[in-house]
Amino acid sequence: MKIDAIDITKENIKKSTCSCPARFVTHCERETEAVGAALAQVIIEDEELNRSKLQNENREYPFIALYGGMGAGKTVFVRGFASLFSPGAAVRSPTYTVANEYKTGKYNLYHFDLYRITDADDLYSTGYFEYIDSGVCIAEWSENAHGCLPRHIWRVDIEHGTDENERILTICRAKTEGGV
Repeated sequence: MKIDAIDITKENIKKSTCSCPARFVTHCERETEAVGAALAQVIIEDEELNRSKLQNENREYPFIALYGGMGAGKTVFVRGFASLFSPGAAVRSPTYTVANEYKTGKYNLYHFDLYRITDADDLYSTGYFEYIDSGVCIAEWSENAHGCLPRHIWRVDIEHGTDENERILTICRAKTEGGV
């Protein structure tokens, strides 16, 4: 993927569904960040979301669920995504704090690392359910929140490619079973 192809990237993301996800191969952190920024741009530009202050028809804020193994590039993706919501923010994985807040005048962005989460009680103790009702959320290790994700999400899977720095990203809009 070339960085100057960001408009093509946005169009691919807009058209993605679970049966036909958008797929990208990146070769460096900068390209992975660019895909994250493209998804953020799609969310910000989405007319339906803007009409209701970034909430969808079900009154849920956008939730981006990240899946991928250790070192796959989830935090790198978040860095690109957050750059449109909170330019200049020092994005780090909130492994020990569980949640980082990036607030701007227009949007609230909440970044979760759910690696150490084992059940819904852990999520309650972090304020997770209050966060998902008050802003855009992006969560690393979303598989650990099974059953506690919002019903409508953007699902992003990140895998290691064949080369050391290559990443394969798959993005789609999805519905979770029994979402909150």
